[in-house]
Order: sequence, then structure tokens, then C-alpha cells
Amino acid sequence: MERTRYGLLVLIGLLAAMLLGLQARLWRGEGGRDAVDELQRQVDAQAHENGGLRQRNDALAAEVQDLKSGEAAVEDRARSELGMIRPGEVFYRVIDNPGPAPKPGAPAAGPASP
Repeated sequence: MERTRYGLLVLIGLLAAMLLGLQARLWRGEGGRDAVDELQRQVDAQAHENGGLRQRNDALAAEVQDLKSGEAAVEDRARSELGMIRPGEVFYRVIDNPGPAPKPGAPAAGPASP
């Protein structure tokens, strides 16, 4: 009787140790909770990046559609990016902060030499 009781206690102890080992592997091992949390963080970051890229793609698609459908967008782009003007228009260039005017006959200021 005593021997079977001792064997049963050993068996229960082994089963408890196996259960603890499996639980530790489940929570801390490869493919465990930490790994799943890290993968979820990566998925969230990628979804955030995809949202930004989707917005950029939508804006580019709208710009392409605008350029295909109307002359106003092409004209605006030619004026702003290429500096083009229509025939008969006069182009004025406005400079915000002009530096002091050079004196006639004075050499132009160049980069300072060491």
C-alpha cells in the first residue's frame, strides 16, 4: 500500500513538472506569447505604413487624372515648375530680400578664401 502511494506521488510530481515545462514553453518558447506579440507589433507598423502609402497613391492617382482631363492643371504645372508664360504676358520676378547693390566698378563678392 505504501509503495503504490509513493509511486502515485512520483507520477503526480512528474505530471506536474511536465505541465510546468509545457506552460513555460507555451509562454516563453519559440512561437510563444512574446513572439506573437512581436509579430502583432510588426503587422500594426506595416498596416500604418500601408495607410500612408495608400494616401500617397490616391493623391498621385488624382493628380494623374487631373492632368489627363484638363488643361488647367497642365498650365499650372508649366507655370510653377517650368516658369513658362503665355504669349503676350509679361513675367515679373519679385525678390523678397535684396542684398545691398554692388557699387559700379567694384569687383563682385566671391567666396572667402582661407
